[in-house]
Amino acid sequence: MADNVNALAGSDLPVSARIRDRLRSAGARFHANDDISRFIEPSELNLLLEEVADKMKSVLESLVIDTENDHNTHDTARRVAKMYLNEVFRGRYWPAPPVTEFPNVASLNELMIVGPITIRSACSHHLVPIMGRLWIGVMPNQHSNLIGLSKYARLAEWIMARPQIQEEAISQMAELLMDLVKPDGLAVILEADHFCMQWRGVKDTGSKMVNSVMRGSFLVDAVLRREFLSLIKMKT
Repeated sequence: MADNVNALAGSDLPVSARIRDRLRSAGARFHANDDISRFIEPSELNLLLEEVADKMKSVLESLVIDTENDHNTHDTARRVAKMYLNEVFRGRYWPAPPVTEFPNVASLNELMIVGPITIRSACSHHLVPIMGRLWIGVMPNQHSNLIGLSKYARLAEWIMARPQIQEEAISQMAELLMDLVKPDGLAVILEADHFCMQWRGVKDTGSKMVNSVMRGSFLVDAVLRREFLSLIKMKT
């Protein structure tokens, strides 16, 4: 009986509160760049969209925008909610894309480079765009899993579709690929424009941020690292 009462009480909570309760009960983090998809029931995504749309409408009203009579903003709150949940922050609410892994039957052990991959993300400080290019270097071994070329781009899109800071984003990308591919070494480099600098603040349109993550053989082998960096320089 008590369980039924608690269940009914829980159903009265906003869907975001129910999801947060699950996360807290599991001791799971839900920072801006975390994947929380496993804590969301498929049927809750539409409810979450409606909740976000309703609260976004309140934000527009607090900005003194007449969403009732302005034809340009009449449905903006719902459009923004759909954009956040289904597109620009999709990596938080939807699971990773399926990736088929193949054994390295030919025992490939030469440097492979993928890129530049166009990435789109959002700064977690101001929720404005981060746009850039990503390069991935892989040094496989006989035990590595091989994945299709397009899958690197799909995984990058999934990781980047969250509010991020650039340094954490490529670390997440490196961890994901190390787990999937299990290479001897991995290198990830990201060069990006940050609209929190270009659109606001100093309004500097020329500055870019470049950072890298090196794992395994790329970290300890200076010759391999130079080869990777010289080859991606040729691609630019």
